[in-house]
Amino acid sequence: MMSDDMLSQDEIDALLRGTANEEKETETASSQKLNVEDYLSEFEQDALGEIGNISFGSSATALSTLLNQKVEITTPKVSILERSKLEDDFPHPYVAIQVQYTEGFSGANLLVIKQDDAAIIADLMLGGDGLNPSGGLGEIQISAVQEAMNQMMGSAATSMSTVFSKKVDISPPTVDMLYLPEGEGADTIPQQDLLTKISFSLKVGELIDSSIMQLLPLPFAKQLVDELTNDNSQSTNSDIMEQGNVNQGTSLEQSSPQVHQPSGPREENHPDAAVNGASHQQPQHFGNNTSFEQPVQVQPASFTSFEQPAMHKPESKNLDMLLDIPLNVTVELGRTKRSVKDILELSSGSIIELDKLAGEPVDVLVNSRLIAKGEVVVIDENFGVRITDIVSQSDRLKKLK
Repeated sequence: MMSDDMLSQDEIDALLRGTANEEKETETASSQKLNVEDYLSEFEQDALGEIGNISFGSSATALSTLLNQKVEITTPKVSILERSKLEDDFPHPYVAIQVQYTEGFSGANLLVIKQDDAAIIADLMLGGDGLNPSGGLGEIQISAVQEAMNQMMGSAATSMSTVFSKKVDISPPTVDMLYLPEGEGADTIPQQDLLTKISFSLKVGELIDSSIMQLLPLPFAKQLVDELTNDNSQSTNSDIMEQGNVNQGTSLEQSSPQVHQPSGPREENHPDAAVNGASHQQPQHFGNNTSFEQPVQVQPASFTSFEQPAMHKPESKNLDMLLDIPLNVTVELGRTKRSVKDILELSSGSIIELDKLAGEPVDVLVNSRLIAKGEVVVIDENFGVRITDIVSQSDRLKKLK
């Protein structure tokens, strides 16, 4: 009789069979990975990686400015995925950011980052330090991530416009949660059976050391490479044609017949040659024996008079028309700057400190232009401003620069 704490031989055999089956399934899954060389040539892989490098290089700069952190997006790696087996490649919760190309291309671009990385980016966007993002990804955090990705993809579209020599524009990005093992966000994945994944290393300061992935339908990825190749070919052909024209002109010039001086007395024997040599130069002749000597006419330069005409006094009726134009007069007590996080935390009773001292003159603005300073007074039960200083015209001009 065996103890309750011990396993029987049948149970041991069953466990061994289960382990062997798991190892076999792992080997089968790894063997079913698609070979990227079967779908994209080495040149196409390099081209997609280079396009990604250029576009995401500018995206890293935009994200660095937003987060006030050093951002690095490098080392692209291209692979081919089957849409039906994406759960194996994306087993964790992710955030999917999708944009549609509205001009320049016809297709979609999908960025995928881990939810933990997106939470750090959202916390930095909302004024936090990114060390311990709390609250997960709520509505406010998702909006912050959406704005960050909007700046990134906008910069990427600008870079692509330069690469492809045409205007490239995108729609505002949409953000969705992606957790494929539970079927969440599966509709955001492009519907094509084969997808191209371009994975980049993503580093944000000391906070994020992860990856960001770009998913493109395989036909769209090939279209990008074809357009890039065609643009380069056209540029090369243009250079060849231009060089051909230059070479043709050179060969014509070299094949032109030699020019012989006309018969007659030589110039050095002329008695006035030493004195008037500059004014009696022989006309130059070219391959077609055509003289290009033109008579030169020198005339004094004439300028238009810049004298201002006499100013006429405007009629009073024109002034009356101007006097009826309404202007917005605003009195500004002070200003301050606050982060999005501080604004969201405002409630009844919150105090906002301004940049002006108590008793300091307030600004009087007309159509948002500073024209005077004054002090606040009370007229009956209304506030008013007593003008204490009129801003000079020179100071107003300086503020407009």
